[in-house]
Amino acid sequence: MRVYNTKHFLKILVSLHKSDTLKILFPTMILMAVYSYGVQYLEIEYLHLTSKSKVSNVGMIHSLLGFVLSLLLVFRTNTAYDRWWEGRKLWGKLVNDTRNFAVKINMILSDDRDSANQIARYLKYYPHFLAKHLSQESTRLALDEDYSEIEKSLKHHGPTDLVILLTHKLHQLKKEGKISDVEMLYLDTQVSGFLDVCGGCERIKNTPIPYSYSSFIKKFIILYVLALPIAYVINLGLFMIPLTVFVYYVLMSLELIAEEIEDPFNNDENDIPMEAIAQNIERNVHQIMGAKK
Repeated sequence: MRVYNTKHFLKILVSLHKSDTLKILFPTMILMAVYSYGVQYLEIEYLHLTSKSKVSNVGMIHSLLGFVLSLLLVFRTNTAYDRWWEGRKLWGKLVNDTRNFAVKINMILSDDRDSANQIARYLKYYPHFLAKHLSQESTRLALDEDYSEIEKSLKHHGPTDLVILLTHKLHQLKKEGKISDVEMLYLDTQVSGFLDVCGGCERIKNTPIPYSYSSFIKKFIILYVLALPIAYVINLGLFMIPLTVFVYYVLMSLELIAEEIEDPFNNDENDIPMEAIAQNIERNVHQIMGAKK
């Protein structure tokens, strides 16, 4: 087990995947290296500045700005992660609500398997419709024959309309005496939970972080890094070039990661695996209700 963990760690350390910030930032990192060398040549080779020059005092101001920047980045990443984690909790709630609903409806409709199977179809498709509604993608639905049939019965808003169909079916069963008032009250609470999940996800999706805030942090990072070789190249010399590139990579990587996870429904590599969760919900429904695919 220890060998496997070591190999896994080394694989992560040296591998580059499609969302790796190194691949995204590499061109600008080269520019930062060229800029740092230009500053080094100008201050040391051309102007012949020393540690006693007044420009060395820029380092004190630079340190203060670094403290402010670190606070902004901590707040930025925490805010983005909170949005990601809230989205994950909503999908976790959907998993629990669907299981609870399936267990209850399976017991209530033990003698009416046709109705139970129809409700099972609504339950298994709801997370897929929700994933498509949030990201405009759904590989599972595109390959399913039943999808086109259900989609034709929906008017505008996929997941909400599907809940409406489910509610109509439940009220129909209640009128037929197959669901009691107490059971209907419980089921109605679960159905409301489906809409709460949809509404919560829409709130995250439709309320992005203000662009001016994100833009300001990017500009702050760039200005901070541009001032870095000016402040310290006199003391560090050529070593300032890789140091400037490294600092730029770390700070901008934090900003790019925060930018990616602040919208957790884009199906990017670090976003919430909605389709995987939806397929897991579908399997749970079949296991609980014994519905045929």
